[in-house]
Amino acid sequence: MASPSSQPELFSLAQIQHLMRVEFGRAQRYEYPMGCFLVQVDRLAELREMHGFEAKEAVMASLVEEIEKQTRDSDLLGRMPDERFLLVFPHVPSKSAAVAGERLLVAMREKTVRVGDVDLRVTLSMGAGWSDGGETLFFDALLECAGEALRAAEADGGDRMVLRIPGSQES
Repeated sequence: MASPSSQPELFSLAQIQHLMRVEFGRAQRYEYPMGCFLVQVDRLAELREMHGFEAKEAVMASLVEEIEKQTRDSDLLGRMPDERFLLVFPHVPSKSAAVAGERLLVAMREKTVRVGDVDLRVTLSMGAGWSDGGETLFFDALLECAGEALRAAEADGGDRMVLRIPGSQES
């Protein structure tokens, strides 16, 4: 990721998926843990309807800025379709995913985004898919787990992270 003084490096959909495949291959080969978060702002469409496109863009920029603050230089961030982000965490065990997720949830919950004369507070829904070192056979399984977890976080009212491990019933 970029240094605090520069613009964050936000990869395109094709770039982040390619980088995740490469990192997943390394994790498989060397049996180290890795995972990913799918991140989205709760009720973003409502926020855009109430406060306009500029508010949506300000909130998204604020989220990217906060992700940059809360993650390591070796973590990867990319834009997904439908106003979501994919955050890839190489060399991070699943037990640390909850800590990283909670840190980001709290930071955004406590942050105020100023748009014109309005202060907005936003929450996130996050789905995490994780592999602790070689047991997951396919890259797509992590993304699928993260997608299922994100849907579960949304269904539970948002403002939360749900973790899924391929082949496991844990969350």
